[in-house]
Amino acid sequence: MDGIFTTRFVGPYLRAHTWVYERSDGRIGKHSNRVPALLLTTTGRKSELPRTNGLTYCTDRGDLIVVASNGGSDRPPAWLLNIQSDPRVTVRVGRRVLPATARVAGTEEQEQLWPKVNRTNRGMSRLFHPGVRGRYDVYQRHTSRPIPVVIIRPDRGD
Repeated sequence: MDGIFTTRFVGPYLRAHTWVYERSDGRIGKHSNRVPALLLTTTGRKSELPRTNGLTYCTDRGDLIVVASNGGSDRPPAWLLNIQSDPRVTVRVGRRVLPATARVAGTEEQEQLWPKVNRTNRGMSRLFHPGVRGRYDVYQRHTSRPIPVVIIRPDRGD
């Protein structure tokens, strides 16, 4: 049921959210279900074309933190494979567009950031899934692959 729900409802919602966020120049869409949202643009590893995805995020010491959950799918999201091929990305946070570098968190960083991303993106998961702290714990239950946390560091203009 979860896979069907994600395919039929969540996927189209995320595409619509991204479309509105882009077309409104960031005026609409900087939150998704009351959770901060950004647009991440990567370079397609095969096509070399720009690919944009709307993702929820939290911040940590000036970095933007996203989760490569793909809704708990056994396959990683394409954007994760893209950043592993080319870590140079662009992020839109509201009306600001920033060049940045993305990387998968190391083991210690993952352990430190996982509770934080779960707190940011709780949704109603704790009501329906006893013992979880947030939506990403639920997604992790649905897949055998470890779900990576990704750290996006905006260029500081040094």
